[in-house]
Amino acid sequence: MAVCAAIIGKDNSPKYFTCVNPDEELSFQYKVLSSLDVVEEKLNNGNKSDSRELYLGLLYSLERHKIYGYVTNTKIKFIIVKLIHHYVTMKCGLCFENYIQFMLIMSAIHFTFPMNQSLQSKNFMYFY
Repeated sequence: MAVCAAIIGKDNSPKYFTCVNPDEELSFQYKVLSSLDVVEEKLNNGNKSDSRELYLGLLYSLERHKIYGYVTNTKIKFIIVKLIHHYVTMKCGLCFENYIQFMLIMSAIHFTFPMNQSLQSKNFMYFY
């Protein structure tokens, strides 16, 4: 779920900023404005021609949020802050990766097989 959206001008000045929770607006402003450094880095590292990719994708990930970016050909920037749904606090990175893989497999199994039926699908072998 997107919890914050911002439109940033070509001179890196905020033109529009909105948050789901107004109490966290200052925190999200900091996250959005700090993501502009990553945007500038991606724009400068790309091709010098005008045929660059406008969708920048994931700019960076925080503990509870992921920040995505898009730049128009007139250098207007759209920044979206998205809440991570399966936020798990674990000290071990490997444990967290195993948890994510487990959740992906379980969600795939849940959507592949109908309820109250035995596992007789060839798609089941795809996940192993």
